This record gives sequence, structure tokens and C-alpha cells, in this order.
Amino acid sequence: MPTIQIDGKEYEVEQGRTVLQAIDDLGLLMNGVEIPHYCWHPKLSIDGSCRLCQVEIEGVSKLQIACNTLVRDGMEIRTTTEAVRDAREGVMELLLVNHPLDCPICDQAGECKLQDYAFEYGAKHARTREPRRPAKKAIELGPTIVFDQERCILCRRCVRFCREVPRTGELGVFSRGEESRLEVFPGMKLDNPYSMNVADICPVGALTTKDFRFKVRVWFLDDVPSVCNGCSKGCNVWGSRSNNRLYRYLPRRNDAVNQTWICDTGRLSYKQFSEGRLSLPRIRGRETGYTEALAAAVRILSEAREAGAAVVGVASPFAANEDLFALRGLLSDLAAPDAVYTVPRGDSDDLLIQAEKAPNAAGARELGMRESAEGPGKAAVAIVLGHGFGPEAFEEVDALILIDTHESPLLQAAEVAVPSRSFAEKLGTFTNSARRVQRFQPMLEPRFEAWSEGEIVWRIGAGLGLDRFRSAYDPAAISRQIAEEFPAFAGISLESLDDAGRELG
Repeated sequence: MPTIQIDGKEYEVEQGRTVLQAIDDLGLLMNGVEIPHYCWHPKLSIDGSCRLCQVEIEGVSKLQIACNTLVRDGMEIRTTTEAVRDAREGVMELLLVNHPLDCPICDQAGECKLQDYAFEYGAKHARTREPRRPAKKAIELGPTIVFDQERCILCRRCVRFCREVPRTGELGVFSRGEESRLEVFPGMKLDNPYSMNVADICPVGALTTKDFRFKVRVWFLDDVPSVCNGCSKGCNVWGSRSNNRLYRYLPRRNDAVNQTWICDTGRLSYKQFSEGRLSLPRIRGRETGYTEALAAAVRILSEAREAGAAVVGVASPFAANEDLFALRGLLSDLAAPDAVYTVPRGDSDDLLIQAEKAPNAAGARELGMRESAEGPGKAAVAIVLGHGFGPEAFEEVDALILIDTHESPLLQAAEVAVPSRSFAEKLGTFTNSARRVQRFQPMLEPRFEAWSEGEIVWRIGAGLGLDRFRSAYDPAAISRQIAEEFPAFAGISLESLDDAGRELG
């Protein structure tokens, strides 16, 4: 491995990498080593057009662009010299010649790299007197993206993304020189399953999503690391929240799962947490309190237990591993068979979108639960997480205890229904289709009284006097129990996982 020097410090880097790639691999890019850049992106081809990443290299007479200069053993790189500073200032001045100075009304303000770099590396005053080049405003490129053409700096990230990631190629740069413009190819729209990623990689306010445009100022938001629950891929996301409300999902980089991308359907799935929620417990359709509902569930199960009647369980591939393990324990203590579950399926592709439209089907399999298309069969009582099955699957069940996040037709068939927290409102883990266990944490607090599915099951078990449920519900302790009982989960717990997750053994 070549050894290079960056501002006097030595590092070992991988052969065949460019300077920017090597520094990014080390985790130092803009995190100890300041090399500003616009056109370069770690997951796209090299363009070399913005010229902002110039550095000084010992023995080379002219400054070199770090994005397209290969490392070599003994290379000495300097990023803070006067020549480098002057080059950055010159590039920033040229980029701002035609860029509107309207940061206060730009939706990208607060997370705009042009704004940041102009402050850090640009000239203090503009020298131009000519009017700025006119261009189009608020163009709808497709169903998801709005384009303010006069803000575009022609970094071509969006062009390369459409060609290289979804491979749909809707965008291009037309004309030459000062007349160059980003446009959609004639007869086309920016309408692919990953189109909203162009707003994420746009370093300025040129491309914005219709969903988030002018919704809230970003400095009012804080971002929580989580995972998307739209399919079994488990794409890593940031959930942007303010005042206990989610405003958007942004892709979070995880090279082992989703690189730096997320599909449009998953991105918009943040809206599910406020729509159609089951907010009050019910007994035979009558709204009641949590205490009464849990007491009714305990009574139904106690009577079935005393009579030796069959009890069955239905799991949910949307529930966390910790919730499923709690259900597994309750069914075991009630001498009930392993829980069954069903997985909704749909379209898939060879990039991110998976056919299984649930985040934890693999977790249910690993925990010994059985996939079924027919439901639990005949029983006196069914304990049901979620609404994967319709009411017809429970025609041979005398009493149904439902634990669910949303209202559904199954609600009418339930003897007892208890509202639960969504995954956005609790701590836990999912196991994705590649058998990678990933942690998520609460992004919101429910606006009504609700516990996680696991805690509701735990309280029912405690009400039945079962030994394993005597202690308080603790998802971290349950994750350690999973690791002890299932060899594939050995060494994996909520405390041991980082935000990148870990594959099962």
C-alpha cells in the first residue's frame, strides 16, 4: 500500500485510488483534511469540471485536481498553501459570476455547499458589475423534482447519476460555453424510481424535491439515524424532525447496504407514521383505556389456558427482532406453536428495491417463525401483531387479540385491540434480506399512549404470572437474550451495533 503525506502527516492508502478517494477512504475528507469539491461524488464517475479540489503536490510544477490525480508512494500533498487558497478563491469567484445572491429565499440555505464554500474559501467582495445571466425558474423536470436553472453550477452530478445509477439518462448539459444549460432530453421527464436522489447530490439550490420544497427551514430540523421499513433492503436514512414531526427522509451512507441512495417510494414512506393510526384501545369495538384492554387480553388468555384450549400467534415482518422474541417467549410459555406470518410482495429491481415489502421478514425466519399464506388455522385465541392477514384468515378463531399500529379491516374482528408504537417511535433492530442486523432508534414520540409490540406482549405475560415476564421490559436486555439463544445472533446486541449494522454469523 502506498504511503503518502498530507500536510505533513503520513497515511497508508490503497493503490489505484485518486487523492480524493484515498482521503475519503480514510474518513478524513472535510473531517480533518479540507479539500472542497463540487463535481466529485464518492459513488459517481470522475468529471473533473469544477476545479475546486486543486492541491499542491511536491515535485509537480502546477496545482493538480485531487479528484483525478492517482496516489503514488511517497507523494507529498499540501492543501493549505497560499497557491491553493488563491486557486480556491478564483474558482469560487467564477462560480458566483452568474449565480443569484438570494440565499435568504433559497430553499437550500443552511445546507448549501456554495453558500458554505463561498464563506470559507471565496473572496470577500464581488468584482463584477454586469447583470447576471438570466435563466428559467421553477421548472418541473418530472413528478418529483423542481429545477431553478439560474442556480445550477453545471457540476453534472445529476447527469452522471441518471446515467450510472438508475441508468435512465434523462438529463444532459446542452450548448457550450456561457450558453451551457442543464436540461431534460426532449420528449423525456425525470421520472425514474430514484429521481429524488438528484436533489440530495445537488450541491446548490438548483434541484429540490416537490415534497420538501419550502416546507421548513433546515436549521429547525435535527436528523436521527434510522432505516427505511419499506422493503427488506433496509436502506439507511436520516429522519429529519422538528416539534415531534417528521418532515423528510434523506439517504444515509452505508456502503454495505444502500451506498448513498434511497428509492423514491422509501423516501416518501415517512408519511405513514401520521396517517390512519390506531390511537385508542378497544374491547369489542368500544374505545377504552390501556389498563382495561390489557386486563381483557389477560382474562381471555387465562380462560383459554385453564380450559386447555389452543392459542396461536401471528407475527409481523414489520415488528422488530425484540418484539418478535417477546411474542415467541409468550407463545412458548402458553405451549402454543411457533407464530406464523405473511410478507407483502411487489416489484423489485437489481439496485435497491426488494420484492419483500417488509423490513424484518428475515428476522422472523431467523427467530424460528413460519411464513404462511393461509393464517394461523383453528384456535380459541389468536395473538396477532399487525394486519398482514385479513379477517377471513381468522374465521376459525374464537377470540382475536390484536396489537397494531394502524386501523385496518382486522380491527372489526378483534375482541381486544391495543395500539402500538411504530418503528419510528421505538428502539430496536431489523434483519434485512442480506441478513444484516441494523439498529433503529426513536425519531418521534406517539401523540397518544402507546407501547411497543414487545412491551405490550411483555405486560400480557406479566399479567398471566409467567416467570420470564416478571422483570421490566428492556429491549437491550432482550437483544442480549436473542444473542444467547440464537447462535447466528452471537455478539449482536443493541449496545454492540453501530449505525452500519452487522451481518449474522
